[in-house]
Amino acid sequence: MSEIEGLQLDDRDRALLDGAEGEAMSLAMRVVLRAAEISGASRLQDICFAHIDACFYNGQAHVDFARFMVDKGARLAVPTWTNTSLVSQVDTEIRPEKNDPVVVSGARLLMELYEQLGCEPVWTCAPYQLPGGPSLGDHIVGSESNAVTFYNSVVGARTNKYGDYLDVCAALVGRVPYSGLHTDDGRRGRLLFTLDAIPWELRHEDIFHHVLGHRLGRVAQSRVPVIQGLPLDSDEDQLKAISAAAAASGAVGLFHAVGVTPEAPDLASAFQGAEPEAEIAITPAELIEARDSLSMGGGGRLDMVAIGTPHFSFTEFARLVPLMDGRRVHDGTLFYVSTSRHVYALIEEQGWTAILDAAGVRVVVDTCTYFTPAVRGCRGRVMTNSAKWAYYAPGMLAVESVFGTLEECVESALRGEVWRDDRLWRNDTWGARA
Repeated sequence: MSEIEGLQLDDRDRALLDGAEGEAMSLAMRVVLRAAEISGASRLQDICFAHIDACFYNGQAHVDFARFMVDKGARLAVPTWTNTSLVSQVDTEIRPEKNDPVVVSGARLLMELYEQLGCEPVWTCAPYQLPGGPSLGDHIVGSESNAVTFYNSVVGARTNKYGDYLDVCAALVGRVPYSGLHTDDGRRGRLLFTLDAIPWELRHEDIFHHVLGHRLGRVAQSRVPVIQGLPLDSDEDQLKAISAAAAASGAVGLFHAVGVTPEAPDLASAFQGAEPEAEIAITPAELIEARDSLSMGGGGRLDMVAIGTPHFSFTEFARLVPLMDGRRVHDGTLFYVSTSRHVYALIEEQGWTAILDAAGVRVVVDTCTYFTPAVRGCRGRVMTNSAKWAYYAPGMLAVESVFGTLEECVESALRGEVWRDDRLWRNDTWGARA
């Protein structure tokens, strides 16, 4: 058959292709082989885990595909976790069905179908926060952009960004094309980004990591960037911010941070002994421009705060709760935090959900707030501490995004208007000189 010419297939690959395990599994194998042909792979690679995005409703075709796989008896070959859904099964009123009955009901049906297929229904865009995921060197299927970048960069697992349907097909057959970021050469650093011109104090601020990621994505696009000068104690939340922003503004599926990420203990390792294609000094002016580009407007009345894109971690809640304890969100402002069911259970054990509820903060699971149709009350001026949310939301919703730190989001929500920490918005804080 033409689809296997030049490819090394094992006996199970051929059996699946020939229909030994049914029509659906044969289709899945054909899809994977077609992807291998397009990518120029000479063989397939076993995987041990998948995180799929096809469970996010984008129309009737998504339902038809999932129903076909379920009805035809398809079986997953590896543990498979679900990305966020368009809707929440826990809080059905966050996107009321009456506002868009076809889309909302379709999204709920799709969630049910993927559970029937055998997926672990975690419904999160930050699966790396859950126990039991992949480890350094594991070949996996990733689909959601920030998770792909985090798994590749911070965990050191290996995945390309797999689009809808291909992600599920690969999880069913347990194989992917051996190409791109699965290969050693595909993971070699290409561009060197240096931070010498950026003040050391700023490099420890959370806002810096969002803005750096945004700039990184714009410049690197799909090439593998190497960052020299990131603090060695950069934590997972900060690396998550870089991952999400770089994947959103560009197509960065992997970055190396020298001395921080597992495949870059030193500069030579990050580039696998080769020379960088280019060396780029990140300047204060570039970061200031990136920072300011993430806000559509300035101050004024605030309609909503949206944090948790990607999903809020336990450690981020540990920062948020003391800021809200004993205080109350302004009557005219909504405050949403998106997270996973796993993290929600952890904060509930700590008694934190009661504190947040008393403060007027609504914790949302299974979904995210920048999707359309809008969550209840999402309109007007919305503040976020996520570069990804600030970048995507204005193109999807009728909102004016305002980017800031977690502390700025909290204080703004309490006041009902945008508040700025002047220190972080002075250009000299970023290293710029008058």
